[in-house]
Order: sequence, then structure tokens, then C-alpha cells
Amino acid sequence: MNIVVLAGGTSTERDVSIVTGTMVCNALRRKGHNAIVIDVFLGYEETYNNINDVFHNREDLDVLAQVLKKRTLEVAEIVKKRNVMGESFFGPNVLELCKAADIVFMGLHGSNGEDGKIQGIFDLMEIKYTGTGYLSSALAMNKDITKTILAAAGVPVPGGFTVTSKDVENEQDIPFPCVVKPSCGGSSVGVSIVNNIAEYEKALKEAFVWEDNIVVEEYVKGREFSIGVIEGIALPIIEIAPLNGFYDYKNKYNAGLVDETCPAQLTDEITEKMQAYAVHACFAINLETYGRVDFMLDENNKIFCLEINTLPGMTSTSLLPQEAQATGMSYDQLCEHIIEISMKKYQ
Repeated sequence: MNIVVLAGGTSTERDVSIVTGTMVCNALRRKGHNAIVIDVFLGYEETYNNINDVFHNREDLDVLAQVLKKRTLEVAEIVKKRNVMGESFFGPNVLELCKAADIVFMGLHGSNGEDGKIQGIFDLMEIKYTGTGYLSSALAMNKDITKTILAAAGVPVPGGFTVTSKDVENEQDIPFPCVVKPSCGGSSVGVSIVNNIAEYEKALKEAFVWEDNIVVEEYVKGREFSIGVIEGIALPIIEIAPLNGFYDYKNKYNAGLVDETCPAQLTDEITEKMQAYAVHACFAINLETYGRVDFMLDENNKIFCLEINTLPGMTSTSLLPQEAQATGMSYDQLCEHIIEISMKKYQ
């Protein structure tokens, strides 16, 4: 198959997406596919006579990743220029290449990638892509909306409220300790755990750097877990235990900073209940194909669902590949399986 692995973009998770994209592309090449990595924002600027020839380009992906990461520093300035000129978000030749591909592997993370905007455009253009559709992507991206839907569906979530940049001065009953995080962020960017009003005010300022809507929720002290769900079936549970602090950006993407156990050491009763909640959470937002659901288990063995990831990371430290490995599925097999189940949407 001719496959575009879409990566990069403009989100705070751009560099993580580049790692995901290059690793997935290498895996698909090893499985015999003609796969290329395209930065959704910077595009493909090389000239070509036949668009199908581009898929046979076997450029060194490690070198490409280094180039794309270096260009991350240019992204903010390019965004400003495109806004002034009224130009498209998509880089040169991106849509043409995606249209020519048999399918697009969505290696994007964060806003303008995981939030359903690109999925909606692809639907209109009849471009096939991996993962769930635009609506469930948009719902899952907004943590406040997700919590409302999950609570209504009977999936337990931490209590809390939303603060906007306009009503930040309004008094709230703040449940210290609490977690402060951007409503639509990912990879724990802008997330803080606070214990008093001074820390709370500082955390709000840091979170508002990333967006105008902030979720404040009760801090659940306990153990953290994640569960991949593929075609409505829960994978083995993985436990995440950072050696220091919480599961933030640094701990997520630097090897050796987190103890990860899969399958997690839990009773059969808790395992079955948590996996059932994961499947039900995906069903509640109509998530198709695959995703990953994060949980906390408090000191009284009460389960809380934290969020749903519609395009889970596929880096060397990511959780979904480890869970798949526990079932006997290799990284390469997982990448190809994601394509196979995604293609079913179009049959």
C-alpha cells in the first residue's frame, strides 16, 4: 500500500508526533508498504513529475526527524505569516499526497491533529485515515466535555470545575490538593498538582499560557493505569509509576524515568471492572477503531477515569505498544493492524 504517515503540525506535542511518525513509517516499510512521513504543516516541497513516485522515496527517516525538529523553532513565525496571508494550515502538497495515498496513518498528537479538524476535512475530501472520526476526536480532546459525557454514562470521573480566562476572578470552592490542566492539552503540558492558593494561582497562569479553558479537578492519590482499546476490546492494563513526581511530559518521553508494569498487578475484580470502564468510555463517545483510556485507582480501590486518547503515542516509551506486546503483538504488527481495522470503516 502507498501510505502517508502524517506527523508534526503546530501543537505543543509536535516533536512527540515526529517521533511517532518516523517510528510508524519505519515499521510500515518493514512490513513491505511504501510509506512516507509528511509534516502536515510544513508539507512536501520537493518537486516530482508523478505523485506516485513520492511513495517510493526511501529517505533516511532519522535525518528527516532531525530536520523537522530543528524547524520546530520556525513554526510559530510561519503560523503568523500564513494567518496574515490567509493561507491554508496545510503545507505544500499535503492534501494532494494524502489524496493519492491508499490511507493516511494519523501520527499527529494534540490540537490541529487529534481534535477532529483534520479528520473532518479528510471526510469531505474522501481521504481514508486511521483512527476514529472527527466527532469522537473533538469530544475526547476536550477534557471537560469528556468528563460530562462519561459521568452521564456511569463511568466514574474526578470531581471538579472549569475556569476560563474571563471568569478567573470568580470565587470557587477549590478542593486542595487539586490538579490544574488545560482543557484541550495533551502529554501533560501545562499540568500542575497544587496544594494551596498560591500554588493554584501560579498553576492557572502557567496553564493559561496554553489555552483559555482550564480544568480544575480533585487530586486522586493512588496508582495510575492506562488501557488500550482496539475494536471494542480492552488490552492488558499497564501501570505507570514515575520514579519522581507525576506522569508529566518529562517522565513520559524520557526512558528510564518510569516503572511500567504490564499486565498490571491487580485483582481480577478490579482488572475486569477497569477494562469494562475503558470499553464503555470509548463507546460513550462513539470512538472507532482504537484508542487509550487513562485511570487512577485511589487508596480505597475506587476507580476514576481521567481521559481518553484518540491518537495514542507510538514512541519507544509509549504505552499502547507495550500493552499490545503483552498480547504477543509486535510494534510492526500493531502499526499494520491499526491500518487494517481503520480500512474497515470504508468497506
